[in-house]
Amino acid sequence: MNIKPPSGAQIRIEHGDHHVTVTEVGAAIREYTVGGRDVFTPFSETELAPASHGAVLLPWPNRLRDGQYEFDGAALQLPITEVPRNTAIHGLVCWERWDVVEQSASAVTLELHLVPTPGYPFDLVARVTYALTDAGLRVTTRATNVGGTDAPYGVGFHPWLSPGDASVDECTLRLDASTRVTTDERLLPTGTEPAAGDFDLREPRLLAGIDLDDAYVDVLRDEDGLSWMRLGAPDGRTAAVWMDSSMDTWQVCTGDHVSATAYRRTGVAAEPMSCIADAFRSGDRLVRLAPGASHETTWGATLL
Repeated sequence: MNIKPPSGAQIRIEHGDHHVTVTEVGAAIREYTVGGRDVFTPFSETELAPASHGAVLLPWPNRLRDGQYEFDGAALQLPITEVPRNTAIHGLVCWERWDVVEQSASAVTLELHLVPTPGYPFDLVARVTYALTDAGLRVTTRATNVGGTDAPYGVGFHPWLSPGDASVDECTLRLDASTRVTTDERLLPTGTEPAAGDFDLREPRLLAGIDLDDAYVDVLRDEDGLSWMRLGAPDGRTAAVWMDSSMDTWQVCTGDHVSATAYRRTGVAAEPMSCIADAFRSGDRLVRLAPGASHETTWGATLL
């Protein structure tokens, strides 16, 4: 019997010095290296993704209070997947087996038909394409409503930027955003405030002593329309994630409190998202997908 690892089949793509491994389960990026140097903090193919490492987060990213929401007059209850905070976290697709529908040496496309369930009675087909070029990794995700009613939708991604051979404390972090989302004790949004002090990351800030698990809005963009998060390491290399105008929210986490203790503070989560936590309840940046409509996002990563 051919026994697969917990993350399923391992799909490998490469272009020059760039190498990526994508997993069948969750369509997650298990590893991304350039010239043998980690861009993302990897995990072993013999273990489950430890802290949403490399995950696709849909049809919502981040947390949903009590797993409860209303949509078009219907009260809906999702399973609680973050028990200590009594939230439904990071969507429904992280532990599903995706199908490879296209593949070449440097690119792969995976697809998942997310069937309706009592907590999310909407019918979506999601496709994610990972492609490598000289510029790095480019990720395009398209979700299509194949059902007969409107569907609430949000999307995010969960790469952990690697410090290389150094510690996170020895690295600097720069984030192109000017407003921080404030939260309660359950890390659910309470409002916004200008990023200040240790939370102001518009210039590179040394991470020693800084504990982050925060969302940011009012993103800043370069001349190409991209917003970036950059982890600068002592080896002179910078692991970086960018997002284009299809998304306008960042989540950053230094991993001080993740349940997988071996992965605490071993990288920095740099999460491009279309909405912040609790969007199914607040409606903030929530996408309403009409029958037959699609929503597409693009982000990428590289080693600078």
